[in-house]
Formats: sequence, structure tokens, C-alpha cells
Amino acid sequence: MLLVKHITITKEGKEVRCVTKGTKEVELDIKELEDIVNKAKEENLGLIPLLQRTQEVIGYLPKEALVALSEMLHIPYSKVFGVATFYAQFHLTPRGRHVIQQCDGTACHVKGGPRIRRVIEEKLGISPGETTEDLKATYEIVYCLGSCGLAPAAMIDGKVIGRLTQEKMKRILDSME
Repeated sequence: MLLVKHITITKEGKEVRCVTKGTKEVELDIKELEDIVNKAKEENLGLIPLLQRTQEVIGYLPKEALVALSEMLHIPYSKVFGVATFYAQFHLTPRGRHVIQQCDGTACHVKGGPRIRRVIEEKLGISPGETTEDLKATYEIVYCLGSCGLAPAAMIDGKVIGRLTQEKMKRILDSME
């Protein structure tokens, strides 16, 4: 399981927030978050594009950032949290540098999906829905990539890879940096 030291946002002093994701520490001036909010207000953007921009900057949407956005926008935290958790595009925990989305739709399942799943779980040491401690990879199960003719298939970093075998998946995982 990935251990994350949560962000601390302060408005006094240096105004820096830090988060430890795996072994990598990231710093972001609270002013940058305020700039995102101000630009979104100027462009008359809603909450979803604002959350998208925030996630682009931070890499995910930690609770502390959602609280800060709630305060800056003067809207209830429950609304910000509700939107962030409703849409699958938003992530409340850090994601890996590589995202593996393995299809477990009917065609992929019957053509060997479970064998591919075992390879991924063994090589990465994680289960679906988890991220490796070093943030190398996030592993997810999806239920159709629309590539049934290529079954079994997976989407890795946005690219569909089909006709997977256990050996092919091992080579792909070994080649990831």
C-alpha cells in the first residue's frame, strides 16, 4: 500500500505545501493554487475544469487541496468532494507514472484476461486499484476498451495493446522505467 504524508497548506509565513509521494517530495506555493482559481474565475469556468487544472498541477486531488479550493471558492467542501469523487477522471491519491488499465470485459476475460492479471499482480506486487510504492505504476481493471477483436487487451499510458500473452505482458512491464 502506498504511504502518503498529506499536504499541509498554511497561509502564514512561507505559504508552502509539501507532500511526500513515495520517495519524491513535491512543493507548491499556495499562490499557484490561488492563480488557478483566479484564472478559472476570469474564464468563468465551473468546478470541473477547476478540479482538472488543479489535478494537472498537483498530479491528484488531495483532501487538503479540496479544502483550500472550497475556502477560496466559498462553496461547501461537501460539494467539491462530491464532484471530485463522482467523476472517474479525478484521483484522490497519487497515481503512478504509468497507468495500466486491463480490460476484463467478456471477450478479454474468456480469452485469457485472468492470466494477464496474475502476471501484472505478480510483477508489480499490487492488486487492481493500487499504485506501487515507488509510483512506477497504477493498476486498474476496466470493463471494455472497445477493442474486443484484440482480446485480451489493456490500455497502458493511453495506448491500447492487444493480443496480450503472459510473455508479452512481462516484456511490457520489464520495459517500464
